Amino acid sequence: MTSLRVDIDQLTRLTRALDSSLLSLRDARRALDHVRADQLGTADLDEACDGFQKRWAHGARELTKRVKTVREGVDRSAAEFAELEEAIRVAFRQAAATHD
Repeated sequence: MTSLRVDIDQLTRLTRALDSSLLSLRDARRALDHVRADQLGTADLDEACDGFQKRWAHGARELTKRVKTVREGVDRSAAEFAELEEAIRVAFRQAAATHD
């Protein structure tokens, strides 16, 4: 026998954690946007930092997209489980009322 248990409050906490990670990514991207390569030192260091910043920006954008997709899925799952739980609750109430 399979048992499925879903804690909707836990899904809500996960959504908040995902939102927090999106804010952190945004803040990190903004912080790096203000650093110019010519402020850092040698030409080699400037070039390395430019390359890193481009890769970081691309990676952060991709990660942001994926986190948003996961968040949407968690939201959908929580809503569907809550709907299912309510439907089961209503069905039990109706069944109990017909047996009284």
